[in-house]
Amino acid sequence: MKLVVVTAGLTQPSSTRLLADRLAEATVRRAGPEEADVRVIELRELAVDVANAFVTGFPNTRLRDAIEAVTEADGLIAVTPIFSGSYSGLFKSFFDVVDNTALAGKPVLIAATGGTARHSLALEHALRPLFAYLRAVVVPTAVYAAAEDWGGGRDAFTDGLGERIDRAAGELAGLLQRVPEEKAAPEAVVPFAEQLAALRPPG
Repeated sequence: MKLVVVTAGLTQPSSTRLLADRLAEATVRRAGPEEADVRVIELRELAVDVANAFVTGFPNTRLRDAIEAVTEADGLIAVTPIFSGSYSGLFKSFFDVVDNTALAGKPVLIAATGGTARHSLALEHALRPLFAYLRAVVVPTAVYAAAEDWGGGRDAFTDGLGERIDRAAGELAGLLQRVPEEKAAPEAVVPFAEQLAALRPPG
């Protein structure tokens, strides 16, 4: 199982990276005994490469390697900080240089971090439409972590962060474990001349 984590945190250490790591760990735990190959892509390390790809029209070797990892992954965890009520520009720019067919049918867990819970709806009005446009299969539970969530507290409207992480990870793991449906055998094609012959009356 190839699981790729894309995180757009800009600082080090980063709460965005921390959330991404917790989601990856929970997904691997819920996916079961199958060995998982987890790769984390830190977009802040690729910021200049992404900008150059926009200018030149071609990704360099390092960026191309990251794009190929996302394309070949069985599942994706995408985490961004929320700036001005939406995903970060670096996060959007990276997915702009990924081929728009690369995520078709791919299970994706979306998550975000922010200073206040008021920005949590950015997951639904910004991130989910972005990945729906890319034809990814986005898990129902999106995970948002505000500053107060890291203290382990709860509020009157949401479950604790740990519960949200576990629920979303379980949904992604379920999609990763899904057995592909067997392809139906192609129907035999009877030539048109034979069909006409079968309709002729005997004699």
